[in-house]
Amino acid sequence: MALPIAEYALIGDRSSGALVGSDGSIDWLCLPRFDSPACFAGLLGTEEHGRWQLCPVGDFDVSRRYVGSSAVLETTFTTATGEVTLTDLMPRGDDRADVVRRVTGVRGTVRMRHEWVVRLDYGAIVPWVRRQTLHGEAVITAIGGPDRLVLRGPRLPRPSDHRHVDEFDVEEGAVLTFSTTWVPSAAPLDAIGPPEFDIDGAVDEGERWSGQCHEHAPQLAAVRRSLLTLRLLTHEQTGGIVAAPTTSLPEDPGGERNWDYRYCWLRDAALTISALVRAGYTEEAKLWRGWLLRAVAGDPQDLQIMYAVDGARRLTELTLDHLPGYDDSQPVRIGNGASLQRQLDVVGEVMMALEDIRQATGTAETDAWNLQRNLVEDLAEGWRAKDHGLWEIRGPERRFTHSQAMVWAAFDRAVRAVEDFGLAGPVEKWRELRDQVREEVLEHGFDAGRNTFVQYYGASEVDASLLVLPQIGIVAGDDPRVLGTIEAVERDLMRDGLLLRYRTQTGVDGLTGDEHPFLACSFWLVSAYAGAGRIDDAEALLARLCDLANDVGLLPEEYDVAGGRMIGNFPQAFSHLALVHAAFDLADARAR
Repeated sequence: MALPIAEYALIGDRSSGALVGSDGSIDWLCLPRFDSPACFAGLLGTEEHGRWQLCPVGDFDVSRRYVGSSAVLETTFTTATGEVTLTDLMPRGDDRADVVRRVTGVRGTVRMRHEWVVRLDYGAIVPWVRRQTLHGEAVITAIGGPDRLVLRGPRLPRPSDHRHVDEFDVEEGAVLTFSTTWVPSAAPLDAIGPPEFDIDGAVDEGERWSGQCHEHAPQLAAVRRSLLTLRLLTHEQTGGIVAAPTTSLPEDPGGERNWDYRYCWLRDAALTISALVRAGYTEEAKLWRGWLLRAVAGDPQDLQIMYAVDGARRLTELTLDHLPGYDDSQPVRIGNGASLQRQLDVVGEVMMALEDIRQATGTAETDAWNLQRNLVEDLAEGWRAKDHGLWEIRGPERRFTHSQAMVWAAFDRAVRAVEDFGLAGPVEKWRELRDQVREEVLEHGFDAGRNTFVQYYGASEVDASLLVLPQIGIVAGDDPRVLGTIEAVERDLMRDGLLLRYRTQTGVDGLTGDEHPFLACSFWLVSAYAGAGRIDDAEALLARLCDLANDVGLLPEEYDVAGGRMIGNFPQAFSHLALVHAAFDLADARAR
């Protein structure tokens, strides 16, 4: 059975990522990419759906940490007879993927259990497993369909009912290194050498990268870990940024709100890029810009709101009925039907991110501007359309206030590009559209009687996304309409001190069940407090939110305050990018 979400840590090679439990079990790993089928899928079922565990036999206490500012995970197990450390990492490599696990005896003698259960295609396929000799070394190979995994180590587990289990003693000073390597099944076996890795080098590289972060933000340790997490969720070769490395971790345990987040949302990725740029990282921004140009190439009317890691467009949503789901939450989904939705706000977020890159680098890239012109000109023809909004409502389309405000942001950044960089475009037309959109947002998206912006035109309900309006510049942070919106959001959406996205009881999203406070929304409230001059409130809420991170600094999508547990896909890029923005918004407000 899977652990509570907070008990997992993420390791990765910037092509994929593994969730490692505090019990030493890798319960989720997709290879070779984030959006590939899982070979260890115990997270969404049981150990029979695949896992790789190294831990003491019997009772133990555990502590863990990332080594410095890196993705190298160190877990310390303490038993009645001694202590060992387990060091986990995924070294970066070409045309293969490796997971390296090193067990080191610290004191005494500890009896360890080693279990390697490979289940391909999300736990559906029991592979052909055999012991072989490779370059004079005994290995275990698992093969099925397109995948081959090779297990190396000084002690290889023995097969038992399709499970491979071993027990051994680790004495003080002993060092045992195990590895699992993925390669295409057609690759010649004799070409698969042992993984090349350098733990100290990986730590040093992480420290150097983290040291580039601007240091004027509050909660700096949380900001740095969030940036490192966002980097881990960025595919190094393509530049695609996934929303999370997991699928179907439920928003409502036992319910249907289970989605696959292993894809690249334009919105989430654009906001991630803006966060990285604010923190001082521009090379990562350029990498994503290249991915964007490739992914959305073609007719702007064919723009999708998300793509696969390599830019592929077909993300057909399917259910995996053989998996019981995390906490018995079904269905388990792969693919995402929201990829076919219309969400007008994404053009605004993309325009803002590309503007941030231009301002940070002082240069304008021709192909990027050609893309932006096409996107804005297409938006000019259809900006009054109804859409599904940023929450991917599966109910009827509406004119969501946040979507329309982001339309304003799209035209505004297009105007700025012409004014600040001399880029070519029909700027007078864009200025007129910008003013027209703002006038409609202020007229139809605002309820004067309640003194608050509303979820969609004609609604009486509020939505946490309304807190973003001052951040994009359509209204000032201390505008009386914003102050009224903050009060309405606090009154209607606050649950145990944290914010819901919206009230699901209205039925606006077309789904059954409820959900828990969405952490990004509470970080937006930090930014709104800062913009409204409520500095003490902003500082207190930011501190509380950072304290919700688990022992290694990772945040989920949602948080169940009453139950004291993390909810939803994990770790969630949206939560971490919102933390970074909130910290810098607070720093800017302090400086004013």
